[in-house]
Amino acid sequence: MTASSNLIPRRAGFVVNINRGGATLVTTIFPKGQFWSQVLRRAARARVTGALQPIETQPEAIEEDGIPFVLRVAVNLERKRVGGADDVQRGVSPNPFLPYDPDLFVCDVSPTHFCLLNKFNVVDHHLLIATRHFEHQEDMLTFADFEALWTCLAEVEGIGFYNSGPVAGASQAHKHLQLVPFPLGAGSEPFPFSRFFSVQEIQASGRLRFLPFRHAIATLPPPANDDPRIDAERAQAVYGLLLDAVGLAPMDVSQAMRPSGSYNLLLTRDWIMIVPRSKECFESVSVNALGFTGSLFVRNREELQRVIAHGPLSVLAEVGASW
Repeated sequence: MTASSNLIPRRAGFVVNINRGGATLVTTIFPKGQFWSQVLRRAARARVTGALQPIETQPEAIEEDGIPFVLRVAVNLERKRVGGADDVQRGVSPNPFLPYDPDLFVCDVSPTHFCLLNKFNVVDHHLLIATRHFEHQEDMLTFADFEALWTCLAEVEGIGFYNSGPVAGASQAHKHLQLVPFPLGAGSEPFPFSRFFSVQEIQASGRLRFLPFRHAIATLPPPANDDPRIDAERAQAVYGLLLDAVGLAPMDVSQAMRPSGSYNLLLTRDWIMIVPRSKECFESVSVNALGFTGSLFVRNREELQRVIAHGPLSVLAEVGASW
């Protein structure tokens, strides 16, 4: 490949030249078949260097009307207060992706996206899949976004999610999707709500009766062998239909296509769900997409007691939207 090459797609990966200040950098090919082992290696190294600063939590399992939840109670948030997401609350919002911390870098996923470790992770091996150049977090998800997410999801089974803007729990304006591996907790279930996600009910009605907030969900065909682009194309088509189903049809905002409201997207190898949002928090408890799988994060035991007293299903209904 010559220095004048631009983009050269390959079946098993890619090579991309990026000109920065006159220097041409060549990314490595996506580590297909070795992605998960690379995540583990980079995470181990980032812990040693201090780049990765996990938030220690104590899980509390509770039920409401027979529906299981896991509430993760933070043990110590002092490290996170030094910087990061808490800066957003003070009106300072640095972009952690331009430039990103090289100690958190996992790999380049595609010509348009790269993968980082989440610096302040609550769940082990929480990954961020960010656009190489700035795109706004409230813009429509594109084929390239779904392709990048599916490229990683094909390597490790888990749940991908997207917080569309601050109301949906996003702390950064630079577009990024997220991926956490299964299981989300210590048990054998992939996520707390998993046994209530009935394929028959999803296919019959496009919704789940036990969820007391507006949402739309659809099953996905079995993943295509060796080609995440096929899965990305399918997911993008369903994504548009689900936005319409919950009343969030896209519109032109300052020459960018955006859904007509905030929402969370959740996606596994088997299904995709959209949840419209009405507000970010229940009192002081911020809720992101993982809340709609039954996994909630609280900063202290006072917040835990408030969620228990109000009822976690009612918390989700309050930050979601009514039918």
